[in-house]
Amino acid sequence: MRVITGSAKGKKLKEVPGDTTRPITDRTKEALFSILGDWIVGARVLDLFGGTGAVGIEALSRGAAHVTFVEKAPAATRTIGENLRITGLASGARVIKGDAFKILQKDHPPFDIIYIAPPQYRGLWIKALQMVDARPELLTADGIAIVQIHPKEFENIPLENLSLYDERKYGSTLLCFYEKPEETE
Repeated sequence: MRVITGSAKGKKLKEVPGDTTRPITDRTKEALFSILGDWIVGARVLDLFGGTGAVGIEALSRGAAHVTFVEKAPAATRTIGENLRITGLASGARVIKGDAFKILQKDHPPFDIIYIAPPQYRGLWIKALQMVDARPELLTADGIAIVQIHPKEFENIPLENLSLYDERKYGSTLLCFYEKPEETE
């Protein structure tokens, strides 16, 4: 696992000890950031269920203004901190050791991207996405929520403020992109 491009290109990232996380593959991460393109530059990102921090660190390496990582597991929060030090990107980041659902209930300046990649097969992505949907002020006007799940986990869920506008499958990973519908006058 490595940083693909940007200021920390080629830096190897540490993995969380044990099998409690499922890091995004380099192939999927490269595809994700190809989709986001230059839009990541200057973005504020919330990386829920941060794991190794690979997605948020890639965003910082590519020019994101700030990334807030949220992770409950102590070993994972330590790994995110180590990976931020390895890449020299700690100054653009905040690591919160805590429950993602409690963090979503707090007030934050709006994010351009909220990345949701929880442990598999527990329905946690649905709860997190519904919480983001219920608090549209968490996203900027053109902000997006991205969900990373196993394709078998996907289901259409009723949402009030967000709608699914794209989905991409990469092997055993499905990326689902949600946005606020454009307001009509």
